[in-house]
Amino acid sequence: MARDYYGILGVSKDASDQEIKRAYRKLARELHPDVNPSEDAQQKFGEVTTAYEVLSDPQKRKVVDLGGDPMDGGAGAGGARGGGDPFGGFGGLGDIMDAFFGAAAGGGRGRGPRSRVQPGSDALIRLRLTLEECATGIDKEIAVDTAVLCDECRGAGMGENGSVATCDTCGGQGEVQSVQRSFLGQVVTARPCPACQGLGETITDPCRKCSGDGRVRARRNVTAKVPAGVGDGMRIRLSGQGEVGPGGGPAGDLYVEVDEEPNEVFERQGNDLHCRLRIPMTSAALGASVPLETLIDGEVDVEIEPGTQPETELVFTGKGMPRLRSSGRVDGRGDLHVHVDVVVPSKVDEEQADLLRQLAKLRGEEAPELAGSSAHRGGLFSKLRAKK
Repeated sequence: MARDYYGILGVSKDASDQEIKRAYRKLARELHPDVNPSEDAQQKFGEVTTAYEVLSDPQKRKVVDLGGDPMDGGAGAGGARGGGDPFGGFGGLGDIMDAFFGAAAGGGRGRGPRSRVQPGSDALIRLRLTLEECATGIDKEIAVDTAVLCDECRGAGMGENGSVATCDTCGGQGEVQSVQRSFLGQVVTARPCPACQGLGETITDPCRKCSGDGRVRARRNVTAKVPAGVGDGMRIRLSGQGEVGPGGGPAGDLYVEVDEEPNEVFERQGNDLHCRLRIPMTSAALGASVPLETLIDGEVDVEIEPGTQPETELVFTGKGMPRLRSSGRVDGRGDLHVHVDVVVPSKVDEEQADLLRQLAKLRGEEAPELAGSSAHRGGLFSKLRAKK
């Protein structure tokens, strides 16, 4: 019974030569003994390479399509596994090298010339922004230095009398081949043609401004629309504003990376803002209303309740940074955290000292106690002596 060579490679009977080759490469990478040493994988690898040898040969494939098996005895089988090719059982050295390293490294079948027109690369530029600009968003004009389309040849790379000619060195193939001897036998390698850089063609009269590249470097201004809520290290993508490709190919993208400057008042932690408010001890005791200029909402009043303690944290919900989603949409805002520092005077004059002593006497605080000393009356250092 004839073997199902199409089924072994996982392709249909009307598959093209390229589809058969792709299927073989994929399976060869998975089943090759150097990658998968199991006996089952080795057996399947042999079947796969045999199937590829049959289906890549027009005559043998014709036998398969007629219902026969070209590998079932006869000259076909002997030729495939005979002594003529030491790698006959594995589909040939060219096919093995082709599967792992591409056509150029195997039997010398190259990829052909590459196109003169190539897509451009992406570009990256850093943009320094203040915290206020990150909070509100801004349209920022920036100068970028990238490759742009040559305005003389419009990307063609030719002068007025220029024309395209087939490369004499590679004959239009875009690559040159060399043969090396190794313990495996002769190995044919291919490399891009040095005369035409792999294009397979040359320009007789290159453009004087771009030297045939179709692009030149120039400085230009672009406007970056910075959305509200961006943060340090985030990138804004400007489509088509990057490097123009060789031969006037489509430009890549420009990425603007945000470099956020530190703020003197606010510290950013994610979408929340933190600041410290220094108030005198009298305001902490009596209470006060302190105006605070925010980044987005203008001036807000921070209400200090009477008896506010040091390190008290006041939270203003929704007064922080905008929450920027990956889609670029703003979804709500973080919070504003105000940390209260109570400032104790380091020096007082005699009049102030008398007033403080009177206050301490009225409040019964002439002899401050250590924390927890009320539970251990009479203990050592249970009370501190107030200064006179």
